[in-house]
Amino acid sequence: MPTDNNRQFLDFEKPIKDLIDEIDKLKHTAEKTKVDMSDAIGKLQESILEKRKEITGNLNDWQRVQLSRHPDRPYTLKYVEKMTTNFVEMFGDRNVRDDKAMVGGFASLDGETVMIVGQQKGSNTKTRQIRNFGMANPEGYRKALRLMKLAEKFDKPIITLIDTPGAYPGLEAEERGQGEAIARNIYEMIRLTVPVICVIIGEGASGGALGIGVGDKVFMMENTWYSVISPESCSSILWRSWDKKEVAAQQLRLTATEMFGFGLVDGIIPEPVGGAHWDYDESARILKDYIMPVIKELKQIPPGKRIDQRIEKFGKMGFWEEL
Repeated sequence: MPTDNNRQFLDFEKPIKDLIDEIDKLKHTAEKTKVDMSDAIGKLQESILEKRKEITGNLNDWQRVQLSRHPDRPYTLKYVEKMTTNFVEMFGDRNVRDDKAMVGGFASLDGETVMIVGQQKGSNTKTRQIRNFGMANPEGYRKALRLMKLAEKFDKPIITLIDTPGAYPGLEAEERGQGEAIARNIYEMIRLTVPVICVIIGEGASGGALGIGVGDKVFMMENTWYSVISPESCSSILWRSWDKKEVAAQQLRLTATEMFGFGLVDGIIPEPVGGAHWDYDESARILKDYIMPVIKELKQIPPGKRIDQRIEKFGKMGFWEEL
């Protein structure tokens, strides 16, 4: 987890940065003059907590999108590290290659063996390129399906962690069947006989998210978004410019609150005060505590009934009128 000195801040987080800078100055003064500044530092730390609460309590839709992309935000492997033990990562789709944007493997979650599959972004320029910024190719989705089928074979629950700006839109990805790979995953995930829990932990964009997003329960973390298109892309299509991205974010109704209101997700998982990027351990604990009872609940339902409920759940989504 980043320390206060090497954190990155979004524009609307600047008041927090100013308070952290004040604390640094006080610590430097205390060290130089040997004067006890602990009371003043303690008050500023309380102010930081209050400011974090205040800022996240008044975010607009575009700011939520920005928070979901925060460079310090934990990604799939960070959650795996913090909330599981004995993680065994698996590689390759047994056809083309291993896609570094999609990760997965068996892990122990409070004694329960589960298969975890998720998109992985990089934490610096080099790893972002290696991970293709979390945008999976067809082999990434085929790798994910291979791992989910393996979990089904051994009767183990599946957890998918979704965080992608979309499936990779390159020509070579289309040539290798990007659309077919995502469609196949949707078809196969509907029919999996084991419990499937999907959690959007960051960005949930379009088919890239839906390719591992079909489950018995679909949850969103508090500061995430889920939509058919990103605000920037929507703005560029409708207004031929990215300048209207804030308007697009509002019109797309893509936040967790909106998605839950529409019945497209089953619940909203809270984050630490200020967002998941402030406390990785707490974020992982909250997520684990939220999904463990759900796994136990789903395991009580017979597989056939679970599949029927899954089909019914996704079949009822959307609004329409018959004339």
